[in-house]
Amino acid sequence: MKKNTILKIRSFLILFALYFSSTAFATKTAPDTVYTGIYITSIHDIDFKQKEYTVNLWLWLTYKNRDFDFLQNLEVPQAKTVTKSYSTLDTSGEHIYILMKLQCVMKDSWKIDNFPFDSQKLRFAIENSQFDSHSLVFSADTMGKHYDPKFTLNGWDIGRFNIKTGTKAYETAFGDPELSKPHSEYGTFKVTMELTRKAIGLFWKMFIGMYLAFFIAFVCFFIHAESVESRFGLSVGALLAVVGNKYVIDSSLPESTTFTLVDSLHGLTLLFIFGIIVSNIYALHLIKREEIKTAKRFDNIAWKICLTTYVLLNSYFIYVAITGR
Repeated sequence: MKKNTILKIRSFLILFALYFSSTAFATKTAPDTVYTGIYITSIHDIDFKQKEYTVNLWLWLTYKNRDFDFLQNLEVPQAKTVTKSYSTLDTSGEHIYILMKLQCVMKDSWKIDNFPFDSQKLRFAIENSQFDSHSLVFSADTMGKHYDPKFTLNGWDIGRFNIKTGTKAYETAFGDPELSKPHSEYGTFKVTMELTRKAIGLFWKMFIGMYLAFFIAFVCFFIHAESVESRFGLSVGALLAVVGNKYVIDSSLPESTTFTLVDSLHGLTLLFIFGIIVSNIYALHLIKREEIKTAKRFDNIAWKICLTTYVLLNSYFIYVAITGR
């Protein structure tokens, strides 16, 4: 009996010691929470070709650990430049409170497949450059608005505004000899703002020259087939005008390896103008064979097929771009 009692007591003490040590270890290694909020006052200087924009915002953080020192350790991973125009620090209470005004020039990736019927996501994120996710995690302050509803973006509509917190992995140890694997994780506070372009006016501004060039070439069907110089002069001139229009548009866009709406519409127009040139050659061939009625009948059928097919294909590509943005 005594041995059983001693064994039970010993087992209880061991379990208690294990529980206490594990609880103490968990308490010791639990990361501190940084409560973070943001209020965007303006977004401007959107440079589509350089893939950057400027954002002005207020950022506030509340936490206990004084070593975090966000005034010095604030990291904005996607920023080209970060300018701190104002900051205030309150350490009078149990928590440290920091409020700062930032102006950041952000680099981001633009999706131009459906340009100008595109939508974009502007991303902003912060981290602490000195403390990883084992020491620091973020929690979002979701009270109130997160951007000024009065500010507007020229040519854009503001859509969803999302705030998330989590961790960001880096496949490197940053030279830390204590880490056995080249892997680090840092707490992150992320903001995503969706923008949709007001595209109708911009679309016609960019493509009106291309469509005029097509219709100039299209007029050839109504010029007598014997007027070789007029027909070929208009067609070749329209071809060069479309090529020039594409180069002008491409100069304002970032480089892309995909086939975009701009490429599709210009390629389609060039193909149809080339088709008009081929039709002119065939009509001239009929005239030389003195088949004047056949040439007129061919022109009459060709312009209907050309115009109908061109309008339908343009409508299809534009519809896909609008619905797919």
